[in-house]
Amino acid sequence: MRLLLLDNFDSFTYNLLDYLQQLGATVQVLRNDAPLAQLAEHSFDGLVLSPGPGTPESAGILLEVIAAYHQQVPMLGVCLGHQALGQFFGATLTRASRPMHGKVSDIDVDLTDPLFSGLPARIPVTRYHSLGLQSLPEVLLPLAFTADAHAEIMALRHRKLPLYGVQFHPEALLTTHGLALLRNWVKCCIIAKTGAPSAPAPSTDGTSN
Repeated sequence: MRLLLLDNFDSFTYNLLDYLQQLGATVQVLRNDAPLAQLAEHSFDGLVLSPGPGTPESAGILLEVIAAYHQQVPMLGVCLGHQALGQFFGATLTRASRPMHGKVSDIDVDLTDPLFSGLPARIPVTRYHSLGLQSLPEVLLPLAFTADAHAEIMALRHRKLPLYGVQFHPEALLTTHGLALLRNWVKCCIIAKTGAPSAPAPSTDGTSN
């Protein structure tokens, strides 16, 4: 499995890289200040849009990458990448009800979706964001919400394309089941490419699985 990881200049990018490599993927990292044409120099089966500072509009070629590749390969947007996917398809990006920087929240997830297959219905996740998506368009399906009264959107997918976003950080130490979630997404990439899942990669994360 060949993946391209778009680095939005975030310290968590290489945590994501490590997890994806643990899952057996060959990963090419490209920063968001590279020319869009440089992506065409690489062959990849999926795109990961990393966390990062600021807004999607200020993140280099992030939105251009989504525009160019959303119908070609599966995508996973993490934090800023999640916000960019939502905004690209027409969701509203607003200031979150509470800034969350290094905070852990319980979220309730949709176990019927392959992204959360085999996970508990409620999981603790680590959040680093002050913006959040609201008012998803019909083409985007929410998959997870915070378990508190705010019920903030924490994950989404496109209804017809293999595009996913998670507002939280699956690669953060205090996010349980983060590696398992990424494993599920890699399986989605394999299915999109071949039409059938492959044998699962061995678990190496202990309690994070």
